[in-house]
Amino acid sequence: MWFILSLITIMFWGGSDLFSKIGSKPEDKYSHWKIVMAVGLVMGIHATVELLTGARFEPMDFIRYMPAIACYVLSMILGYVGLRYIMLSVSSPICNSSGAVACVLCLIFLRQMPDAFSWAGIVLICVGVIGLGFAEKQLDKETQAIADKKENRKYKNSFIAIFFPIFYCILDGLGTFADALLLDSGYVNEESGNIAYEYTFLAMAIFAFIYVVIIKKQKINLKYESPKLAGAVCETAGQFAYIYAIGDNPVVAAPMISAYCVFSVVLSRIFLKEKLSFKHYLIIFTVFAGIIMLGISEGLAEM
Repeated sequence: MWFILSLITIMFWGGSDLFSKIGSKPEDKYSHWKIVMAVGLVMGIHATVELLTGARFEPMDFIRYMPAIACYVLSMILGYVGLRYIMLSVSSPICNSSGAVACVLCLIFLRQMPDAFSWAGIVLICVGVIGLGFAEKQLDKETQAIADKKENRKYKNSFIAIFFPIFYCILDGLGTFADALLLDSGYVNEESGNIAYEYTFLAMAIFAFIYVVIIKKQKINLKYESPKLAGAVCETAGQFAYIYAIGDNPVVAAPMISAYCVFSVVLSRIFLKEKLSFKHYLIIFTVFAGIIMLGISEGLAEM
């Protein structure tokens, strides 16, 4: 089941990445807080629906699940800030290397060893994600010139351009490892953990609203912010599938889900009319080959 849930997560998080990129305007220094507002609103609604339909949850679940929540929320906010400069960096592949980080931590501390097909799939996916970083870095001069006009150039070669994706990668990897520890041990169940996470994001959305709208006097145009809401819906749907996939098989699901950055690149090329190079096609083929290997592993395990 983890394989199907991982595929669902990849598709929805790829959509979240696309819509969040569209909604992140370099000239809007509050865009990351506006995305937090949208995500927190949708997640809060989803968590409330879960409770009203009989989901298991206790207030202590906030405390039990706090290590994972803290890592995820902080990494998400850093990721949303970095989205404003995504065209001038390789932040997406670096961020999504967190799946490999979590995989290594699980192998070391949980002693969960995948089978041969899973190992092959993990290697192919990690190679693809790293390869995407190099492919994205080698933008042609024309595309780079267009990007330079659209993005804030002061971040192009500064420490801050690398700070966001690297720290996202570390925090998200730690959050996934915390998920594996807490969910695999039964200390927190997937349902309760997800509700705790979503209500925490709702609290962050309220904070963001107070800061942006009340303190900074910024206006919210719902029509202008519609891509952020679409991204929030995709993020919430992906998170719901993700937590169950990680709870079932963290060692293999984590690197597989990290491949959603490749899916987001495909979507950006389709909807933003950007061209794919031969290297991109090779990377996509490599990642999908890895996913197929993991699917074969899952099928053999269920036989």
